[in-house]
Amino acid sequence: MDTSDFKNGLSIIQDGDIFTIVEFQHVKPGKGGAFVRTTLRNARNGRSVDKTFRAGERMEQAVLEKKTYQYLYNDGEDFFLMDKETFEQIGVRKEQIGDGVKYLKENMDVALQTHKDQIIGVEVPTFVELEVTETAGSEKGDTASGGGKPATVETGAVVTVPFFVKVGDKIKIDTRTDTYLERVK
Repeated sequence: MDTSDFKNGLSIIQDGDIFTIVEFQHVKPGKGGAFVRTTLRNARNGRSVDKTFRAGERMEQAVLEKKTYQYLYNDGEDFFLMDKETFEQIGVRKEQIGDGVKYLKENMDVALQTHKDQIIGVEVPTFVELEVTETAGSEKGDTASGGGKPATVETGAVVTVPFFVKVGDKIKIDTRTDTYLERVK
């Protein structure tokens, strides 16, 4: 494939690693050759890098397969997932899950990404509903629009929530940005 085939979400092999195209822009300056400016996310560690390619530059496309697994438990080192069709269990390292590990809850569905039968990573759901287990009490004068306070949810993750959220509330969190979205009834 070459740069004219670029699409957001497409995966390529670059420098011996697999990257997913987050965004790209074709640029044709007045002088010189055209080029493609991209933001790539490393499929293994989640880090983003900016890279520029010459227009028409060729590279290998990485075909990633996604399959739904159910998170079961962890033993401190490995996190165990079960294939929902075959009931086969596999262990994955914390690094393969990335930052999403702080939102894993037993029996949660996750997407396991593989490339040529090698585990690349694990994606947790974009939005999760978790119960608040610890947070500071609210003070008189605190308002829904004025700032926030830290709250610990049942998985151990800490997010900033509005002052009106209290222990026992169920909240919806965006796992990509670690932000509170709303209280769930």
